[in-house]
Amino acid sequence: MAQIEPSQSIAIAAKHKRPFFRSSFFKNYLAVAAGVVIIMIVLLSIFAPIVAPYGPNDQDLSLSLQPASGEHLFGTDKQGRDIFSRVIFGARTTLLGAVFVVGIATVIGVPLGLIAGYYGGRIDSLITRAFDVILAFPALLLAFIIVAVFGRGLENAVIALGIVYIPMIARVVRSVTLVQKEQTYVEAARNLGFSNLRIIFIHILPNCISPIVVQCTIDLAYAILDLAAMSFLGLGVQPPTADWGAMLEEGRQYLLISPNTALASGFAIMITVIAFNLFGDGLQQHFDPKQRKV
Repeated sequence: MAQIEPSQSIAIAAKHKRPFFRSSFFKNYLAVAAGVVIIMIVLLSIFAPIVAPYGPNDQDLSLSLQPASGEHLFGTDKQGRDIFSRVIFGARTTLLGAVFVVGIATVIGVPLGLIAGYYGGRIDSLITRAFDVILAFPALLLAFIIVAVFGRGLENAVIALGIVYIPMIARVVRSVTLVQKEQTYVEAARNLGFSNLRIIFIHILPNCISPIVVQCTIDLAYAILDLAAMSFLGLGVQPPTADWGAMLEEGRQYLLISPNTALASGFAIMITVIAFNLFGDGLQQHFDPKQRKV
C-alpha cells in the first residue's frame, strides 16, 4: 500500500500563493485526464438509474452469456443480466465503499496523528506502537481476520479496511505535526494562553490538509482494489448486489466461453485505480515545492 514519506509530507504541507487553477497541476496532463475520468465515473454512478439501459438485477435466462450487441453493449452474464448496467451500478457500491473506508481511516487517524506528533513522549510511543502492531500484518490478511470474526458483508468489510488504513493517514499527519509544532506561530499561540486542543485543531490541522488530501486520494485507489479482492473472495458485497469484485468472481467461471463479465469489471477496476493514482501523483507534485514545475 502506497504511503507518503515523512520528508515528502513536510514539503507538501507548505502553503502556495499561486491559485490552484493557474498552478502547475494543470500542466500535468495525465493528472488532469485522470481527474476527468474520475469525474465521469462518479457521475455515471450517481446517475446510474438514468444512464443504465436495464436494471442491475433484471434477468432473462433466455439471453444467458450473450456476446456484446446493440441491445447489450457488454453482453450478458449467466443469469441474462446486462453487464453494462451492472458495471455502472457496481461503480456506486465500489466507490461508496472506498469512500467510507478512507473516511473511517481519516476520522480516526487524523486526531491520533495530531496528538501523537504534538505531545510526543509516552503518548507518541503508545500510539505509534499500536500502529506498528497493525502494520505488522498484511493489510488484507488483517481485514480477513476482522471479517471472519464479525461476519461477511460490505459493512464489515468497510470497517475492517478502515481500521487497517488508520496508520497510513495517522503517520503522515504525525510527521507534519512534528515539524509544525516547532514553528513560531505555535509558540506565539502558547504564549497567548491558547489550550493545546485549540493549537492542535485550529492552528496545526489546517497545515496538514494538503498531505491528508494527497494520502486520501492514493488510499482510495487501494481501497477499491482491497474491496474488490474481498468481494472476489466472497467476504465483501454479497449477491445479487452489483459490485466489480463480485462480478469478477462470477465471470471467472466462464472466462473461456464468455469472458465479458470478468473483462468488463476488471477493466473498470483497472481504469479507476489508475485514475486515482495519477490524480494523487498530480496533487502531490502540486503541493510539493521540490517536485513542482515552474
